Amino acid sequence: MTEIKIRSAVEADCDLILSLIQGLADYEKMSDDVVATVDDLKATLFKQQQAEVFIGELNGEPVGFALFFHSYSTFLGKRGLYLEDLFIIPEARGKGVGKALLVHLAKIALDRDCARFEWSVLDWNQPAIDFYRSIGAVGMEEWTVQRVDGDALQKLAKL
Repeated sequence: MTEIKIRSAVEADCDLILSLIQGLADYEKMSDDVVATVDDLKATLFKQQQAEVFIGELNGEPVGFALFFHSYSTFLGKRGLYLEDLFIIPEARGKGVGKALLVHLAKIALDRDCARFEWSVLDWNQPAIDFYRSIGAVGMEEWTVQRVDGDALQKLAKL
């Protein structure tokens, strides 16, 4: 019998969280982009509480995570829940852990009176897109993500 458990991450999980972040980056072919450290995670997640993390366990073993924070909709006048990252290790995919994490976050969104629950997905990640469609997610095709970082962020701040 398969047992899925979702639990809040604690500071002692920072090594695990970082390893799952690296697993996600490897999957997304972005391994070189991970510069976060365990100390960064301890500071931002547990001391400053800038985001929250849930760990998905399968038969008592951690196999994935979901990291989220709150956004805000000016049109709706309410906050939203934004899922920054969801990752399940390859060996545990298809066993319900990802869905359990999303269901857990949907319940949190409702409990916290959030107007929406949203996230982004890479356009080439068809397995994830298919999964998200199967649970009722709708793509926001008319929207594109915009980003300023690195040197561009430095330049913009100096205008």
